[in-house]
This record gives sequence, structure tokens and C-alpha cells, in this order.
Amino acid sequence: MKAYWISLYTEIKNQDNLKKYGENAVPIIKSFGGMPVVRGGKLKSFSGDKILRTVIWEFPTYEKAVSCHESADYSKAWSYAKETTKRHMFIVEGFNTE
Repeated sequence: MKAYWISLYTEIKNQDNLKKYGENAVPIIKSFGGMPVVRGGKLKSFSGDKILRTVIWEFPTYEKAVSCHESADYSKAWSYAKETTKRHMFIVEGFNTE
């Protein structure tokens, strides 16, 4: 079953740090089978926290998504932005209607 890595950014204090994170994280995420579904784009919020940016990656399995997030390489990539960026980040297993 596919899984989705969802990041809802609520604060971005330094765009350069976020860019450096992205440049380093994207190849790592792709190496775990991650495929970008949403990276920025138009957003209209109807409730909840003010979201500045939404990023969604699709992974072949829940286990792959979690392994990616827990990897040393990903942790190093996130270190570029973690002090200047706040986000709600979670991994959720997909649902099959068939």
C-alpha cells in the first residue's frame, strides 16, 4: 500500500535555508522511491493553522517513507532548515478502495 509524506509549513524564516534543505533532501527522498505530488503551488485554506507551503511525496510503502525520514542522510538534509522552519510533518498510509 502506498504512503504519503505530508509537510505543512507554518513558518519559514529563511528561504535560503529551505532551498538548501530541498536541494539536499530531494535526491535522498527519491532514492527511497519518493515521487513528488505537491510542492508549493496555490493554496486556499478554509480552517486551521495558516499554512505557507504544502509538500506531499508519495512512497511505494509506508515502511519506505518512514525509513527515509529516519535515515542519517535525510536528517542531515533537514538540519539546514530545522532552526528556521516550522512545519507539521507526518507520514500516512494510503487507502485502497478496490
